[in-house]
Amino acid sequence: MAEVLVYVDHVDGAVRKPTLELLTLARRLGEPVAVALGNGAADTAATLAEHGAVKVLTHDASEYAEYLVVPKVDALQAAYEAVSPAAVLVPSSADGKEIAARLALRIGSGIITDAVDLEAGDEGPVATQSVFAASFTTKSRVIKGTPVITVKPNSATVEAAPAAGAVEALSVTFSDKATGTKITGRTPRESTGRPELTEAAIVVSGGRGVNGAENFSIIEALADQLGAAVGASRAAVDAGWYPHTNQVGQTGKSVSPQLYIANGISGAIQHRAGMQTSKTIVAVNKDAEAPIFELVDFGVVGDLFDVVPQLTEEIKTRKG
Repeated sequence: MAEVLVYVDHVDGAVRKPTLELLTLARRLGEPVAVALGNGAADTAATLAEHGAVKVLTHDASEYAEYLVVPKVDALQAAYEAVSPAAVLVPSSADGKEIAARLALRIGSGIITDAVDLEAGDEGPVATQSVFAASFTTKSRVIKGTPVITVKPNSATVEAAPAAGAVEALSVTFSDKATGTKITGRTPRESTGRPELTEAAIVVSGGRGVNGAENFSIIEALADQLGAAVGASRAAVDAGWYPHTNQVGQTGKSVSPQLYIANGISGAIQHRAGMQTSKTIVAVNKDAEAPIFELVDFGVVGDLFDVVPQLTEEIKTRKG
């Protein structure tokens, strides 16, 4: 069976959920071979094996932490040359898409970004994408070289599938460009205790209807009861009510959670482009004609200041 390279997104050996989703998708195409780089790379092996990796290629070097993405591209290219895979899968993060694009250029292959599903085809992997501001769903495949595909978080349900997970050292020679852009400092993101927006299974967002930064506490309270991430529309962000890092939309972050709850958001195309692939969409808006109601699974016409606190209290009561 053909092997499929999976780039591992991890933090000091702790594997992030999008990688486990990639392993689930990779098993549809062949035998997953994981590539783990940097500090703690070897510590990822047990988790990767539990989720289907037949091999784990590891390499640690200071370059991965000290410089931008080029050292990782060098390593992934080395893995590609060692394995000759049927496809290369990478998480659709900002770094992941740059790594994938650079790799595709180096190996002379086509690339598909932001896939939301993958399936095996007679002529190679077939990727499903949500395109043109989520107005259309397409199926595509790469017709030149080895497909390099980035996949959005929450595109697949993580499934355990124990495999050998044999750890092998990857031999990497860094290119001259690997040290071209040095990282001079890092500022840790302030922790809110909530999940990362793009990876969260549930997202609760607020828009113009929240009517002020002080009122986002209502949105946060609901999110905390659900174990959800907090999002915001561009209108709310531009008004200074919530940080830009939490913006959902075409000019913000694209999310695809199991449940998306939009509160006081009209549903302009800019916002819809960033959340329309959510599995279940719920909206609360006092305007019955708001465009958001065109795409929801469940809609509540009402004032969010009445509806959301009642919903939060009901969830709290049911949790016991």
